Amino acid sequence: MTPEFLGELWQAVLETLTMLVVGLSIAGVLGLGIGTALYWWNHRLLGQSLWTYRIVGTLVNIVRSFPFVILMIAVIPLSRLLTGSSIGALAATVPLSIAGTAYFARLVELALNEVPDSILEAGTAMGASKKHLIFDVIYSEARSTLVLGFTSLSVSYLSYTAAAGIIGGGGIGDLAIRYGYYRFQTDVMIVTVIGLIIAVQIFQALGNLTARLLDKRN
Repeated sequence: MTPEFLGELWQAVLETLTMLVVGLSIAGVLGLGIGTALYWWNHRLLGQSLWTYRIVGTLVNIVRSFPFVILMIAVIPLSRLLTGSSIGALAATVPLSIAGTAYFARLVELALNEVPDSILEAGTAMGASKKHLIFDVIYSEARSTLVLGFTSLSVSYLSYTAAAGIIGGGGIGDLAIRYGYYRFQTDVMIVTVIGLIIAVQIFQALGNLTARLLDKRN
């Protein structure tokens, strides 16, 4: 591998890290909030509002139904508005964040739904406010599953970043396509794919370990 390629590889790694850190941070926070709201609006012991749940849930499903490549192209004007550019790793975090938020919101809702109603009823009987029920009871009970959900989101993000090259987002996936596909350099394709596989294994192992440590059943 030439020094020129090694320089491009390092730049691609930085671009992928930028997309991961920024995109996952935004999707994690917004997805947790929206997922919790969906759970809240659909639960009889909390602030049940079925119409609100259906409206927001439908919007989330619409975003999730978009193939990621089409979503990236569709939100180019929004990317330009928010980041000042339609290309680059930072611009790519806009569609990444949108897709990740919708994906994680459903994972959060599923995780919270696993909390038994009896625990909420016990907390309510002890006079806990709804705020304390969410932060001190529900999140505490579901924390292991939430970590696994975020791990799944992180792994999916790696595959999303590979498609970011379509809008000039760069990253390791884009490097693999440019060198491995367009220039027929199979060794480059192999190196980048192996790197992505290792990254996925690390993400999954860390997520599983953290979830196991937080699991109250252990």
